[in-house]
Amino acid sequence: MALTRIGLAGLAVMGQNLALNIAEKGFPISVYNRTTSKVDETVQRAKLEGNLPLYGFHDPASFVNSIQKPRVVIMLVKAGAPVDQTIATLAAHLEQGDCIVDGGNEWYENTERREKAMEERGLLYLGMGVSGGEEGARHGPSMMPGGSLEAYQYIEDILLKVSAQVPDSGPCVTYIGKGGSGNFVKMVHNGIEYGDMQLIAEAYDVLKSVGKLTNGELQQVFAEWNKGELLSFLVEITADIFSIKDDQGEGYLVDKALYASKICSYAQGMNIIKAKSTEKGWGLNLGELARIWKGGCIIRASFLDRIKKAYDRNGELANLLIDPEFAQEIMDRQAAWRRVVCLAINNGVSTPGMSASLAYFDSYRRDRLPANLVQAQRDYFGAHTYERVDMPGSFHTEWYKIANSKI
Repeated sequence: MALTRIGLAGLAVMGQNLALNIAEKGFPISVYNRTTSKVDETVQRAKLEGNLPLYGFHDPASFVNSIQKPRVVIMLVKAGAPVDQTIATLAAHLEQGDCIVDGGNEWYENTERREKAMEERGLLYLGMGVSGGEEGARHGPSMMPGGSLEAYQYIEDILLKVSAQVPDSGPCVTYIGKGGSGNFVKMVHNGIEYGDMQLIAEAYDVLKSVGKLTNGELQQVFAEWNKGELLSFLVEITADIFSIKDDQGEGYLVDKALYASKICSYAQGMNIIKAKSTEKGWGLNLGELARIWKGGCIIRASFLDRIKKAYDRNGELANLLIDPEFAQEIMDRQAAWRRVVCLAINNGVSTPGMSASLAYFDSYRRDRLPANLVQAQRDYFGAHTYERVDMPGSFHTEWYKIANSKI
């Protein structure tokens, strides 16, 4: 057998599907898993899905030696200790200049620690976020590689073909930046994803509990929303969910406030990334992140194209809320947004996501917040000092003594 182009270790759902995707795109791939039955299962799938160039190995030495140099191995194993164990298993057989890619949801500081450790052994390391679930892994995910630029360049041609393809903006992959930036960006992506899911669930709850909509009516509402500015994967699948009847019994499987909340959710996520990029000196391109999230990943939505354009207009944009387009849209919707949150509160329906998003918006738009009083209280009971808005420096006031001297 000729040497393969790349290897993949870890053949659970994501690993198996990504390996088949790589093979289907014409790149011969070696696969390995500690549980050998997973290897055999993947090889069988490759045969059934078109005799794809995928080769299975039951021991790490044979696996590593089957890959062309410089070798690149993608790991898709559970974050934490299993990653370190897999690295130890693979590194015993790798040579200087070879590369390990962690495609799991790892904490970014662990990635930076491992990158340094691998560098000491002459190995390259990438931490690569992969979004899109089982379907995305098989047919085109959004991919967020960060770490060694040299390592990324080894496999750029593979990633460009394997990732989701969006007609107007290209492959949903880009080199994110140094260190653990790829994992950090994927982590915030996941936060935005669950924020989206929570907001959609709250909209559903308000419509069902207060509006008394049936599942059929809810399906129509979400299907209609998916034709407009809320067009997204999550709204699409929510409409589908309401149309599917329970095969185990009677009924269904799941018995304008939303858009404004969504803007705030994405604004917070982008600001977290921006702050960490500044702290770590990663120099991340926020517009490019919005571009690679347009396809393949769970948060894919037409809305992301508008976020990209906002950062294209102003690469130093402090917050999406002050982009002229988004600012106007959120101002146009805020009255309805407030009515919906009040309606939910008055009817005892919990909407923590919408309420928190509204609070974030109100905090951001105000000139001053009451933090000055908090600082005064901390200085009073703990002499923690405070800063002033009219002059630089730290200050302390003998609040108790002054207050009691006037008695």
